[in-house]
Amino acid sequence: MRRLLQHPWVALGARIILGLVFISAAVPKIIDPPGFAKAIWAYQFFPSWSLNPLALSLPWLELFCGLALCLGTWLRAVTLWVAALLLSFILALSINLAKHHPVDCGCFGASAPKSEAERLADMRWTIARDVALLLLAVEVLWATRLRAPASAPTDGQQV
Repeated sequence: MRRLLQHPWVALGARIILGLVFISAAVPKIIDPPGFAKAIWAYQFFPSWSLNPLALSLPWLELFCGLALCLGTWLRAVTLWVAALLLSFILALSINLAKHHPVDCGCFGASAPKSEAERLADMRWTIARDVALLLLAVEVLWATRLRAPASAPTDGQQV
C-alpha cells in the first residue's frame, strides 16, 4: 500500500482531482457573489460587514489554488491553503450540523430549495466529501515532502 501511495501518478491524480474540484467550486461563486454572500451569511459565523469581502475574495483564492494544483506550481504552499480551507469548511458544517441548523454549503453555487431534512443529509455528505478531499490534500503534501530536497540549493543548483 505504501508503494502505491508513493507512486508519482497517485500524487498527480490527487493533485489534479483536488485542483479541478476547487476550480469548479470557484467559478459559480465568482459569477454570483451576492448568492455566495447569502450562503456565507447562513452559517451565522461572520459579521455582516465581512460578508461581501469574503464573497469576493474566497472564490478567487479557491480558483488560484485549483489552478496552481493543476499546473503543479507552489505545491506545498497551495496544498496547505487547500487543507486549511477544507478544515474550515468541515468545521463550519459540523458546528451547524451539531446545532441542527441546516445550511446549504454554498460549495458549488446556489442550489434548488430543499427541506430541512434534505439539507441536513446534504451537510453530512458534504462533510464526508470534504474529508475525502482533505485526504487527497494529505497525499499531495506527503508526496511533495518525499520529493523535497534535503537541503536548500546553492548557487547554480537547480531544484
